[in-house]
Amino acid sequence: MNEKDKNEFLNDFKKADISNKLDMWFFALDQEVIWDEIISEFSTIAQMKIGAPSKTTDK
Repeated sequence: MNEKDKNEFLNDFKKADISNKLDMWFFALDQEVIWDEIISEFSTIAQMKIGAPSKTTDK
């Protein structure tokens, strides 16, 4: 999503009746959680591949 698309999306959300747009809000929150998990997994995999110590490894 580029900056123009983001701004159009946010403007649409601002203009709308919020009770009809809550599904968009909850969808976005769900996506944030999913992407946080994916990015965390990417980080773990990358650290394993390059041999970097994991943040969860006890010393």
